[in-house]
Amino acid sequence: MIQKRIAQWAVMAVAVPLAAAGARRLSHTLEARRGPTGVSRLLAKGADMLRPQKAKRRRFW
Repeated sequence: MIQKRIAQWAVMAVAVPLAAAGARRLSHTLEARRGPTGVSRLLAKGADMLRPQKAKRRRFW
């Protein structure tokens, strides 16, 4: 049971931010090549939902 929770935490801590960064980068690449399209806007919105750029980071000290 603890192993399942650790696996879930690992996915949330690593895979989700990587997916958001990948979607954001792909969106910027598509916009640079072809201009703003529905697909590039959808990718950017998806990345913003997963991890907003302007999110405040907590400082622990």
